Amino acid sequence: MGNAVLDVLSIEKPILSAPMAGAAGPDLVAAVCNAGGYGVIPLWGRSGAAVTAGIDAVRALTDRPFAINLNLSFPYQEQLEVCIEKGAHGVSLFWGMEPSAIARAKAGGLTVLMSVGSAQEARVAEDAGADVIVAQGWEAGGHVWGQVASMALIPAVADAVNIPVIAAGGIGDGRGMAAAMMLGASGVLIGTRFLASTEATIHETYRKRILDASEADTQWAHDLYDVTWPDAPHRTLSNSTSRAWAAAGYPAPGKRAQEGEEIGQRPGGGPVVRYESYTPLEGSSGDIEAMSLWSGQGVAQVREVMPAADIVEEIYREARQHLQAGASAL
Repeated sequence: MGNAVLDVLSIEKPILSAPMAGAAGPDLVAAVCNAGGYGVIPLWGRSGAAVTAGIDAVRALTDRPFAINLNLSFPYQEQLEVCIEKGAHGVSLFWGMEPSAIARAKAGGLTVLMSVGSAQEARVAEDAGADVIVAQGWEAGGHVWGQVASMALIPAVADAVNIPVIAAGGIGDGRGMAAAMMLGASGVLIGTRFLASTEATIHETYRKRILDASEADTQWAHDLYDVTWPDAPHRTLSNSTSRAWAAAGYPAPGKRAQEGEEIGQRPGGGPVVRYESYTPLEGSSGDIEAMSLWSGQGVAQVREVMPAADIVEEIYREARQHLQAGASAL
């Protein structure tokens, strides 16, 4: 299962953890790697020294390959050069399409994973030298690049390129993984399910909301929360902040009710204000429910807190069973 991407990423199971800033630290990334998957750590927007420290922190916990996630809408050149200098295995690029970034990463010896929202973007990435395409469907949680659902996007992208395609968006169990593979994916990238891992560094209130949520409890919005880069639609759990915003007619930033109100504090004591893009971490305090609770529509498949390694194994085992059952049924 997923033979093409297994070779490219030097892994045993074609399951990748999403680069969830604020939730996916070295412990989660390393646990996924040690379970035979491929972890992706978000280090964009940080200094070169911080990127070095992040890579070293993961390497202290695993000797297996992983990728560093970089946001192309921010200055990324320094971070990319650090990845090359450190001899990282891979780099995961998102939020933009810059062939020059792909070419530089390839020239530096990195394996390149490029996130896309359309088949045309996938073709551009392949032409630039990308090794793996991550096709992110509209169901995904957090920052959502495209507007095509996974069911339509995955086969379109798989038909458009001759390199492995990783499916992302709405996948939370082995059934979803098996379906993605049947649509042409070589593997899956999973975020929301790993929020319920013991290694995820999120507040317990946030984790409980994930466990209790249904597939209808998320909300996609273009400018609900103040994401720190322009034109960044996102999907989160519906909460008191988003419901009040909707009831007021979805006012634009600057006109939202209670905008700028302090609703909590960071672990270090800094304020969290309403509509701020902030992942509630362990040690955060205040009205956690009212903060930006990133989640994909696959949240209904998340019902138990487990170690990340067990999540990888369970999804992989279930996917194999469903694929084998489907083959025998024919």
